[in-house]
Amino acid sequence: MKLYCLSSEPTKPCLVLSFKGITLMLDCGLNMQSILNFMPMPMVPSAKFNSLSSWVPRDNNQDWQIEGELKENCGRVFVDSTPEFCPPLEKITDFSEIDAILISNYTCMLALPFITEGTGFKGIVYATEPTLQIGRFFMEELVEFIEQTPKAMLAKHWKEMLHVLPPPLADAMKPKSWKHLYSMAAVNSSLAHIQMVGYDQKLDIYGALTVTPISSGYCLGSSNWLISCDHEKVAYVSGSSTLTTHPRPMEQTTLKHANMLILTGLTQTPTANPDTMLGELCMTVAMTLRAGGCVLIPCYPSGVVYDLFECLSTHLDKSGFSQVPLFFISPVAETSLAYSNILAEWLSTNKQNKVYLPEEPFPHAFLVKNARLKHFTSTYAEGFSSDYRQPCVVFCGHPSLRFGDAVHFVQMWGNNSQHTIIFTEPDFPYLDALAPFQPLAMKAVHCPIDTSLNFTQANKLIRDLKPDNLVVPECYTQPPMTAPHRSDLVIEPVGERPLITFKRGEVIKLPLKRKNGRVFIEPELAGNIVPSEVRPGLSLATVSGELEVKDNVYTIKTIEDRQSAKRKASIVSGPGAPSKEEVLRERKHEYGNVDPQELMQKLNQEGIHGAKLQHSPTSTNIHLQDEDTLIQIGDNSTHIFCNGDQKLRRRLRAIIMQCLKRF
Repeated sequence: MKLYCLSSEPTKPCLVLSFKGITLMLDCGLNMQSILNFMPMPMVPSAKFNSLSSWVPRDNNQDWQIEGELKENCGRVFVDSTPEFCPPLEKITDFSEIDAILISNYTCMLALPFITEGTGFKGIVYATEPTLQIGRFFMEELVEFIEQTPKAMLAKHWKEMLHVLPPPLADAMKPKSWKHLYSMAAVNSSLAHIQMVGYDQKLDIYGALTVTPISSGYCLGSSNWLISCDHEKVAYVSGSSTLTTHPRPMEQTTLKHANMLILTGLTQTPTANPDTMLGELCMTVAMTLRAGGCVLIPCYPSGVVYDLFECLSTHLDKSGFSQVPLFFISPVAETSLAYSNILAEWLSTNKQNKVYLPEEPFPHAFLVKNARLKHFTSTYAEGFSSDYRQPCVVFCGHPSLRFGDAVHFVQMWGNNSQHTIIFTEPDFPYLDALAPFQPLAMKAVHCPIDTSLNFTQANKLIRDLKPDNLVVPECYTQPPMTAPHRSDLVIEPVGERPLITFKRGEVIKLPLKRKNGRVFIEPELAGNIVPSEVRPGLSLATVSGELEVKDNVYTIKTIEDRQSAKRKASIVSGPGAPSKEEVLRERKHEYGNVDPQELMQKLNQEGIHGAKLQHSPTSTNIHLQDEDTLIQIGDNSTHIFCNGDQKLRRRLRAIIMQCLKRF
């Protein structure tokens, strides 16, 4: 079993597992950290961005050809071009050979078009219905954001001169492998490969493996995966949560006692408690509104934002701000809100019960109905300018602040200290997201809400699951850079076995070897088996048949069922010659251990004299001096050394066989 790691971010994993001749891809997350190196894409030309000075190296004697490609703001350099993304590594595995892709949740599938389009991919993609639909929302929103603000220039020469660029641009990871985002046509084509599955549904992969999605409790439709065959079991745990929010709770029992547990997708903010952060967010919003300011919350079109609507609206009602409007702006805002209310089977029990009452499971449906929460495709959508009023709370994308309506609001409110921007999504360092807009007067508050497993919860889960081997990203074995003194923020080994770690670009050989396989016997053939008892409690029988291998399923069939042409061939060979079937039926099978004393007697009876018995730590030897031959009897084997005298060797072999039992 081999594991290939194609991604550098544990929360956006992309792994390839090869086992039993099957190649599975586990998630295809898209690393978006690269876009922080680019200038934001405003919907209207920005005087501030246009006035930023271009950056050129001090030693400009060489013709770098980068004029206009880089801009500098507050000591930091940005690429002035359409943002580029860091897709999974292509070099260490062939995407056309992938049999199936297992998707854990909608945050781990945004690189799917890079995998399936133009690569010769012929496999199938498995995902739950919410993962497919909400993943589509995420992709549509990204494509819309990028396409609505095209850049006039395509910057590429800067990638040739990383050694003279200032950090963090100089530390960019292999920018020549970065790619522009896919098109909507590529999105639709890649999503057409997806086969929707339900929790606990067993899926057959070419007869060799069975894969099963299991509720992970992280977000709507999120799954962990169980990969199993007859005698081996691998659990893939990614993006899981034991907190009680809107998704169905995590299922753990099925994952217990796996031969291999691959664990990734833990919290990105191990020192922040989600409940505490949610409380801080609500208080910050209320304080800003009380001072007459507005609040901007950059967000994704689904996920934690549903819980924010619920908690924030309740808190504002209690604080006397029930008239303050909440705006949700996204190209997919309306479909996201509507879709979340029809997903009964994927919700927590509490929210499921509401589906069968005359009320929606999520309060945002009630908020929309009462015009408290207003959704628009963009700031220039029909009706937004007439409904817009201050103070207000705006939820919009993108959390990176590189594209989307959030760029417009930061530009519009950035010079006013009454306004506040609150970062709840943990994917991007908030100071890096704000860097191109500095200096800013508006307040920036960091309240990351990440419901994924933290290290304490993960270590408890591992102890409960009791896997034989544990496989984790290398970075989970050291405290995070944000808290280097916290030695508790690591994954602990299971029992005596060391952790198996991986990082981007590595191929790991996992210690899981096939020891047993399953073979089916045709009922007719099985009915003819007559076991012989060789000792109390142990019976043996021979089976003569033809082994058929089809779709990785092994079946022993009766020899008579062969093609008629083969049967005719045995008839043509003449009446005197026994058929293959007869030969196989008459064959006897020896078993047991050779008794040296009994063998000495047999040798004497057969006229071979002068045998001497010798004992060594590993075997018993019989030395035939006259024949210059040695018979070596071990625990599991017997060898005859006779200097190439084949006639003598065959004679001795026949005598040894007489010392064994037969059936």
